[in-house]
Amino acid sequence: MPPLFQSNLSSLPLIGRGKVRDLYRVGPDHLLIVASDRLSAFDVVLPQPIPGKGEVLTRLSGFWFARTADLVPNQLAGLPLSTIPLDATERAQVEGRAMLVRRLDPLPIEAIVRGYLIGSGWKDYQATGAVSGLALPAGLRQADRLPEPLFTPSTKAEPGAHDENVDFYYTVALLGRELAEELRTLSLTIYRDCAAHALARGIIIADTKFEFGLDTAGRLHLIDELLTPDSSRFWPADRYRPGTSPPSFDKQFVRDYLESLDWDKTPPGPELPPAIIERTRAKYTEAEQRLTRLD
Repeated sequence: MPPLFQSNLSSLPLIGRGKVRDLYRVGPDHLLIVASDRLSAFDVVLPQPIPGKGEVLTRLSGFWFARTADLVPNQLAGLPLSTIPLDATERAQVEGRAMLVRRLDPLPIEAIVRGYLIGSGWKDYQATGAVSGLALPAGLRQADRLPEPLFTPSTKAEPGAHDENVDFYYTVALLGRELAEELRTLSLTIYRDCAAHALARGIIIADTKFEFGLDTAGRLHLIDELLTPDSSRFWPADRYRPGTSPPSFDKQFVRDYLESLDWDKTPPGPELPPAIIERTRAKYTEAEQRLTRLD
């Protein structure tokens, strides 16, 4: 199949389109999440798709959902796509890139865990000596491993706006102390477990973003995507050197290219050269192959 920039399923009601995913209603209790090949950077959807990207994200999320199922429930409905009334053309669009999930109530916050000092965390540390209000030792370098992983949540911005890092007290005010503490504990537990799995396969998970939702009983579930190159920073362990931004298997490669352009990070995004598209596709594919490798 050619790259999928946007799905079009007339058989199901469209709820909305995110930067990467298209969301459809499937009856009263389920949703169909379709991972397109769109790529966003700096909260702007770029004009060209990355071939096969949505399939990589779907397979990798499924792998992590299965691995973490003993730690926390997740959104997966456990039903095959064949149960959804799609015609042949529509089914071909979504095959391999869609998940049938339960409808859950998303939390209005992103659960970010940082194991290394990079990105906005590095900028925050340079300015304040802390990350999201959490004080750190002096003298840390860019990309240094943190003494302990940090829970550093962020807001969920409206389309076109930027997420903002917030501290734990903001999370408590938003969710209540009990739920905020459960969210922090779960996020750190999942990160530590999955980061150890990745490191054994030559990949450092520098940081990642988790999304959670609640069921009708108020229980936390993992939703959206999980530990993909879109939601995480993946570094090759054998090329990791603190003091500089390491090479990556994720879309940081595209961000670095875009930073070299005269672009103000507002829509429309610039066209990507074929070489950048192909290298990004290859990076995503290699990350999946390494992370899902059986020992």
